[in-house]
Amino acid sequence: MSRTHHAHGAEPSQRMLRVAELVRHSIAQMLSRGEIVDPVLETHVVTVSRVTMSPDLKLATVYVMPLGGKDGEEVVRAFERHKKFLRGEIAHHVNLKFAPEVRFRIDDSFDNVARIDALLNSERVRRDLEQPSDQDKDENGARQ
Repeated sequence: MSRTHHAHGAEPSQRMLRVAELVRHSIAQMLSRGEIVDPVLETHVVTVSRVTMSPDLKLATVYVMPLGGKDGEEVVRAFERHKKFLRGEIAHHVNLKFAPEVRFRIDDSFDNVARIDALLNSERVRRDLEQPSDQDKDENGARQ
């Protein structure tokens, strides 16, 4: 397998997934213990929903979402202010050759799930999923 295996949108390797989960767990622990001293982060409950790693494990993209989805950009800016501290702490918790550079993004997957739920619960879809009544079928069981 070549080193450019992941350059064309292929699935992440097991190592990438494992390191991403270790980074996610490390940041979540720091948040729960209150190790990141910032007034914005102290007033918000933040979920670290997922982390993606680059194939060379030198870049970690951390997806965060404050509870209720309020002040998302403000929370990301707070994380950006503490990027150096977080990178150093991740280096202590996760045993890698290089400490990954960390960047933060708002996790919009919750919005996508809500949009899909709204579509599935719409009247048009509900109408299409309803079972036809017996009077709509002819004697062979086919719809009229």
